[in-house]
Amino acid sequence: MQTKLVLANPAEIETGLLAVLAVDAQTAKGPDAKPDPRLLSADEAIQAAAASVLASGEFKAGANETLLLHAPAGLAAKRLLLVGLGKQAKATVHSVRNAAGTAVRFTKPRAIRELAFALPESNSLPLAACARAAVEGAFVGDFDPDTYRSDRKDVSVQSFTVVAPATADQESLQPAFDEGVVVGESQNLTRSLVNEPGNKLTPTVLGQRAAQMAQQVGLKWSIYSTDKLHELKMGAFWSVSQGSAEPPALIVLRYEPEGVTEGPVLGLVGKGITFDTGGISIKPSDNMEKMKYDMAGGAAMIGAMRAIALLKPKVRVIAIVCAAENMPDGKAQKPGDVQTAMSGKTIEIINTDAEGRLVLADGLSYARQLGATHLIDAATLTGACVVALGMINAGVFANDEDAYGRFNAALATSGEKFWRLPVGDEYAEMIKSEIGDIKNTGGRWGGASTAAEFLRVFAEDTPWVHLDIAGVAWVEDARPYIAKGPSGIAVRSVLEWVRSYHPEPPKPAEEPAPAEPPAPPSYRASNFADTGGGI
Repeated sequence: MQTKLVLANPAEIETGLLAVLAVDAQTAKGPDAKPDPRLLSADEAIQAAAASVLASGEFKAGANETLLLHAPAGLAAKRLLLVGLGKQAKATVHSVRNAAGTAVRFTKPRAIRELAFALPESNSLPLAACARAAVEGAFVGDFDPDTYRSDRKDVSVQSFTVVAPATADQESLQPAFDEGVVVGESQNLTRSLVNEPGNKLTPTVLGQRAAQMAQQVGLKWSIYSTDKLHELKMGAFWSVSQGSAEPPALIVLRYEPEGVTEGPVLGLVGKGITFDTGGISIKPSDNMEKMKYDMAGGAAMIGAMRAIALLKPKVRVIAIVCAAENMPDGKAQKPGDVQTAMSGKTIEIINTDAEGRLVLADGLSYARQLGATHLIDAATLTGACVVALGMINAGVFANDEDAYGRFNAALATSGEKFWRLPVGDEYAEMIKSEIGDIKNTGGRWGGASTAAEFLRVFAEDTPWVHLDIAGVAWVEDARPYIAKGPSGIAVRSVLEWVRSYHPEPPKPAEEPAPAEPPAPPSYRASNFADTGGGI
């Protein structure tokens, strides 16, 4: 999708469809209160073109509500699309992001290939933030999961133009817009990885895709496998892998900004279970096909690293993705087994379907060994978190108030929904083992918190944030602004958390345009000095 930012009177834009935002300004309550839809545009021609339909009550400006007008009088656009933000008092920049996605998804099935989106003219909605959010939402809306359909037709929007008022400042808007392009593309990279079926995206292939991305944007990378896991004594990670014919992949990505040799080193750790049967503690067959999404946390870290590489914050970042299949082979680990993690802690396996915390345990230890001073992990970790928060909020846990505070502040920009849940000594008691140090499950009650407490053992005293994204990494039902399928959750929030450690306001950089697509990397290759144990 080609994107651009223009400063103009929206009515003068020649396009197949012009989208304009509206809010419900009604403040009265009660059975007699009626919606009061108002356009967030000062353009007189647009106001005149929509006046009669607004007066009719047909359009109420509800959140993501749409109404299409053909051949609007006085406009250069062939069509005018009204998109609602909902109640005026509740309209946010995130509402604008969703509205942009709604406009794109409205456009796609109608064979309209060019769309202009007018930014809202409202004192309560910062123009630069809206410019970024609009283009992010457009990329989110343009994604569809029908990758392998033999009759697949490309209905993508080819041109998306963000229209700012003619009086706006291009120099202040363009950097925000450019950031939105990078973030939207990075979120869709994550979604494309999560969407891949388990037979297409094995741990090895996930490593190849991560390395290819790293080459394109200038990250350092290395991909390891079985030999390296044994060398590092990653017994927890290996125990998950040992039942599969597919070898594991330990994916390491490094972002090292020029001139930065001091300050924090941020460790991003992602669960990358490319398919999860549950192992010997096998899952029910119903909906097991969705377990291809069990690598969504790892994919989120790969997408975040792409955005970090292109936006160039002045802080060092290491990403670790622990990729494996969890299969019930004759060599698979069994309930009752005791595994020794990289840290030396011994783990009694109560349930082999609690495998994500095992790979993350060694991933967190390895990130610390590589120098990470602050940790954040993301994983589709527990059904218990879905029970607690539904498919609306993801869970967030932390052992450090500053690290959590930075993440919580990042949500104002990312627009993603996370809700803090507890960890602590009471939950630690629930995972004590009689035969080893800890158990990999703490029983039925408080499952999200006992899983987080398990990970806290391996974060030790390093400031750490844990994201349990099990309920929101997959969109079960299509919404006006996003297709059914992978959501790309956590990319935007992790990016903003990383940028919070930047010592000065970051400046976005344009994505490099290689002269030719880079060749897929050799899977034994690495651009780290120490490659040991590559596949």
